[in-house]
Amino acid sequence: MIRVLIADDQHLVRAGFRSLLDDEDDITVVGEVADGAAAVAAAREARPDVILMDIRMPGMDGLEAARRIAAERDGVRIVILTTFDLDEFVYGALRAGVAGFLVKDTDPAELLRAVRVAARGDALISPSVTRRLIAEYAGRVRRPGPDPRLEELTPRERELAELVAAGLSNDEIAARLVLSPTTARSAVSRVMTKLGVRDRAALVVLAYESGLVSPGWLG
Repeated sequence: MIRVLIADDQHLVRAGFRSLLDDEDDITVVGEVADGAAAVAAAREARPDVILMDIRMPGMDGLEAARRIAAERDGVRIVILTTFDLDEFVYGALRAGVAGFLVKDTDPAELLRAVRVAARGDALISPSVTRRLIAEYAGRVRRPGPDPRLEELTPRERELAELVAAGLSNDEIAARLVLSPTTARSAVSRVMTKLGVRDRAALVVLAYESGLVSPGWLG
């Protein structure tokens, strides 16, 4: 059972998400909160697997809440709820340790897929929050500098890191490199362990900040 916490200051949004999620046999909503501070407290008490987190909330915003939760709890997956006018927050959210992004008007089937993808440890990006957008903002943050951790990777492991940074899923990586999905998943996990990053989103940040990939790479 996937345990989900919903953090959004709009009651109708929370109610709509709860109704959709609670209809699924493998998902249960363990709490609803309306601000970032409450989300941090609920993450401690309810111990969700996935948190659907709005960015703009009264008091502590979603990014600060995400940073605190990521620092306190390994394993919880935070999916940021965003809108087009919040695109500038995408890279900051990646740095905060989130697992992915969804636009609030996403299709219900996409929301359910997102929760399941996040719960199994994959990063996700809503089709409306494009890979190119993340690359653009990542490239603006600072000039890339070398990261000694990358020197520990084999050529194939560097290729895997590049493909993860480009936003490819494990299945897409498997197809591109002619691997089984299980092999691709295990290989990506080894790369993350070798680099000492907590999840795929953190690997994306490292790849851009180190210059392993550059804005617009792979289209």
